[in-house]
Amino acid sequence: MTEAVKVITTNRQAYHDYYIDETYEAGIVLTGTEVKSLRDGRVNLKDAYVVVKEGEAWLLNAHISPYSHGNRQNHDPTRTRKLLLHKYEIDKLSSKVQEKGLTLVPTKLYFKRGRVKAEVGIARGKKLFDKRETEKKRLVDRETRAFIKERNR
Repeated sequence: MTEAVKVITTNRQAYHDYYIDETYEAGIVLTGTEVKSLRDGRVNLKDAYVVVKEGEAWLLNAHISPYSHGNRQNHDPTRTRKLLLHKYEIDKLSSKVQEKGLTLVPTKLYFKRGRVKAEVGIARGKKLFDKRETEKKRLVDRETRAFIKERNR
């Protein structure tokens, strides 16, 4: 029995710039107008990252556009949002970040059982030649699929 998961957005830039080693599911503290904007899909995770301070995980620079029908109490688009994780998960994430070259990036936002969840990935930065190699591999795969599709016609 699978749970219904509705993906709001994915951070494609993160997959381009980083190798994602592990992912964790985190709840996120939001206001009502933020949830309504998320239901409209008005969010951008491109420059977003996660920071652990004082035993809590925080999502920074995630841009959730103000709700179009909101009033003067509409939310600030790039405010810092708290992530809800278990204590042992936060400890594990903070110890991983202490390692050289690792960072925490949000890779996906989605609805699960009516709640907004964020997928947080432990990421290692890619060098420029790694990015080129990934692009070449993607291009070869695309050409191979096109060739096979053409041959099967």
